[in-house]
Amino acid sequence: MTLLGIAVVIIGFALRFNPLLVVVVAGIVTGLAGNLPVEKILTVFGEAFIKNRYLPLFLLTLPVIGLLERNGLKEQALTLISKIKAATSGRLLILYLFIREVAAAIGLTALGGHAQLVRPLIAPMAEAAAENKFGKLPEATRNKIKAYAASADNVGLFFGEDIFIAFGAILLMKGFFEQNGIILEPLQIAVWGIPTAITAFIIHGTRLLLLDKSIQREVEQAAESEKELNKHAC
Repeated sequence: MTLLGIAVVIIGFALRFNPLLVVVVAGIVTGLAGNLPVEKILTVFGEAFIKNRYLPLFLLTLPVIGLLERNGLKEQALTLISKIKAATSGRLLILYLFIREVAAAIGLTALGGHAQLVRPLIAPMAEAAAENKFGKLPEATRNKIKAYAASADNVGLFFGEDIFIAFGAILLMKGFFEQNGIILEPLQIAVWGIPTAITAFIIHGTRLLLLDKSIQREVEQAAESEKELNKHAC
């Protein structure tokens, strides 16, 4: 009888009902089939919601970003970056890398992300900066810029959060050392993440600086190839 919930899920998805509604009904059916009182079922739902309260917020991010894009968020970003003559893809991404790493180091890990910032703002602005400087971009070059924008977010977050004293990995190391008789404060462990974070910034920042030259080279090669094709066509 307790497997009735699985049947509800299969039937609900087969009939293309609302997935959230199907899962909730399946949970209720499973609870009733297991002779659980209604109060207990509601308690289980409440505890699950509290433990995963950040998941609904994350899921809400996607439609909100989509709505902003539909109403011109990307176009406004392109307009803004086009007014900054000194902006290049590399410089813009270095600035984002620095902000992301510093923010993560003080615990603001949510101040960025691929869905929230990279896709709707950072990547389009980096593309626009490259177009302003080098002209029309090949599709492969656009994809490369998007990849570098994502990498700036990844590197900044990964190495920046290692400096934050309340980061889970630091607390895990503290517990491990204590089990082996070594007493360390989280700050003592976090300090050793600073040289690594600085090194990561220098290495990836250098790669981002070289990105501008790479974009220029690819645009010139694409232009030469197009000229050759036009010459043969004539």
